[in-house]
Amino acid sequence: MALISMEFGWFLAVLALCGGLYTIMAAFVAGRFMLRGTAPRTTLLAPVTILKPLYLDEPGLLENLESFFLQDYAAPVQIVFGVHDRSDPAAFVVRALQEKYPGRDIAIVAETAMYGANAKVSNLINMLPAARHDILVLSDSDIAVPKNWLAAVTATLAQPGVGLVTCLYKGEAGARGLWARLAAMGITYDFMPKAVTGASLGLAEPCMGSTIALTRTTLEMIGGFTAFADYLADDYEMGRAVRGLGLKLAMPALAVSHSASETSLSELFQHELRWTRTIRRINPVGHAGSIITFALALALMSAFLLDFSALGLTVLGLALGARLFLKYRIDSIFATKAGPFWLLPLRDMLSFAVFVASMFGETVHWRGTRLSVQRSGVISSESVEAIQ
Repeated sequence: MALISMEFGWFLAVLALCGGLYTIMAAFVAGRFMLRGTAPRTTLLAPVTILKPLYLDEPGLLENLESFFLQDYAAPVQIVFGVHDRSDPAAFVVRALQEKYPGRDIAIVAETAMYGANAKVSNLINMLPAARHDILVLSDSDIAVPKNWLAAVTATLAQPGVGLVTCLYKGEAGARGLWARLAAMGITYDFMPKAVTGASLGLAEPCMGSTIALTRTTLEMIGGFTAFADYLADDYEMGRAVRGLGLKLAMPALAVSHSASETSLSELFQHELRWTRTIRRINPVGHAGSIITFALALALMSAFLLDFSALGLTVLGLALGARLFLKYRIDSIFATKAGPFWLLPLRDMLSFAVFVASMFGETVHWRGTRLSVQRSGVISSESVEAIQ
């Protein structure tokens, strides 16, 4: 039994070393991604409609939404906000911004109509008739953007062969406390390096709700928002549909900010488990292979099985050094600091626990609702409530 334990410890050590190499590679790939620069601005900027589906208030909502009012963009910009209920607290936040920026082209759509299990997509369907411009840019409510975001996104969309533009996002703690900080660290030091590495190496073409920009014509060609009304990962499905037209997905060299507002371990774990199980549904082989990205957790288990021998501790030290190097690089490249270095081991162990849990079970939780997701990615009829 001791021999089997030691052999498994050696196996984990090899995986941890591979994970350390991946971690260092990801740090350099992220830097190269940002060094590309954004696409050159076109001399004639096109009018844009920004679509912001909303549901209830959340920490930092006013600041997040206000960042879309502060864009350095010379062409007309319309912002359409959508809610399912006129009394939704998010609508009052929008009205406060209307008073602060009286000259802006703003519309609030409040419609109860539902077209599928995904209420956010139903919200978008209700909002679309109010959109006046051909370029449509979608963005989730928990996203804040830099002032050059819209110019970079539209310039990238104007490049030949590009059908959809999306953006990387980093985590920012939108609420006080340990759990929001850990959530922000998970996005910044785990999800974002994976996304930028996969995209840069051609291993993945992510499409994220942080930003989805496309023309009205492209949207019509993929079936409109209605085609995605029953999907949990509506952003991914939109990207896949655009790729199916033979068009490219592109990302400008910038990152927007996701406001993390988790207030408990349960909320954080269920939120990340939903993301991770969704990724497993989308790409089961790639998801299983991503085990090597958990270098620190693998090295810690290896050191334990090897009785904390000199070699086991060396592998653990190398894995920790690689993770700290990645954190330093991400903080420097993306001008962020999602959390302190001393929380990184706890964050990595939590990420590994979510990964293991994602391999079992088929349900996810969304805003207090338990959902069953079919292999196709469609929300099962077993779900008793629509997701928001």
